Amino acid sequence: MVIAVTRKVSPRFDECEITHIERAPIDIETARAQHREYVKTLAQLGCQVIELPEEPDLPDSVFVEDTAFILPEVAVITRPGADSRKPETESIIKALSPHSPLLHVTEPATLDGGDVLTLGKHIFIGQSTRSNEHAVRQVNDMLKRYGYTATGVALKDCLHLKSAVTRVDDKTLLINKNWVDASHFDGFDLIEVDASEPYAANCLPVKGHIIYPTAFPKTRRRLEEKGFSVVNVELGELAKAEGAVTCCSLIVL
Repeated sequence: MVIAVTRKVSPRFDECEITHIERAPIDIETARAQHREYVKTLAQLGCQVIELPEEPDLPDSVFVEDTAFILPEVAVITRPGADSRKPETESIIKALSPHSPLLHVTEPATLDGGDVLTLGKHIFIGQSTRSNEHAVRQVNDMLKRYGYTATGVALKDCLHLKSAVTRVDDKTLLINKNWVDASHFDGFDLIEVDASEPYAANCLPVKGHIIYPTAFPKTRRRLEEKGFSVVNVELGELAKAEGAVTCCSLIVL
C-alpha cells in the first residue's frame, strides 16, 4: 500500500512565503477546490490518503513535502528554511511515526523537502535560499549507515531543486537545464521542459502514472511521447504560492 500524507489548505494561505515569483491575489476557496481534486487523484490511483486538518496559523502548511523526505528505511524530518514554516513539522512527526522510524535535521542546518531529490542511493540537495550546506553534511552523517550519500547542488532562478528537476522513473528525469546543471545527472535519460514552460519540471510519479499540472501541455506531450501515462491536475491557485505537484504530498512506500 502506498500512503500519501496531505494537509488541507490554511485559511491564511494568501499570506504564504514568496521567493522567486511576483505575489498575485489567491482565491483560497479555489485553492481548496483544486487541492481536493489533487487528493482525489491520489486516491483514484490507489493511494491510502491521510489528510491532515488545516493549520490556521501556518499559511504554507499545505506544502507538506517540505517537512520531511521519506526513504524505504527511514523518514527524515527536515528543518524548513523559512522561520514561519518550522512549526509545520510537529504534526508531520505525529503522522509519520506510525509508519517509519524518524531522524531529524537539527540547527544550524536548514532543509526544505522540496530541495531533496533521491535517486537510488544518492541524495541531491538543492543549495537554495531554504537549504544549506550544513544540511548536506547532516544528511550524509545520519544516512551513511543505510548506504546513502548526499551532494549539494547549485540552483538559479528557482525556489527548490524539485522546481528544476524531478524523477519520472528510475531511469528518467524531467529537467529545466537553465535552472540546474544537468551534468549532475549523467546516466539518466533527461526529458527537457519546453522552453516556453520553464516551471514544468515538477512531476509526481505514483503507481505507474505521472501526476502533472494542466498548465504545461507542451511538456506533457514530451512525457507522453516517451510512453508515460500522465494524469493532469489543475493547481493554478497553489502555483501562485510557488507550489507544484510534489509539494502537496508525502509519499510513503
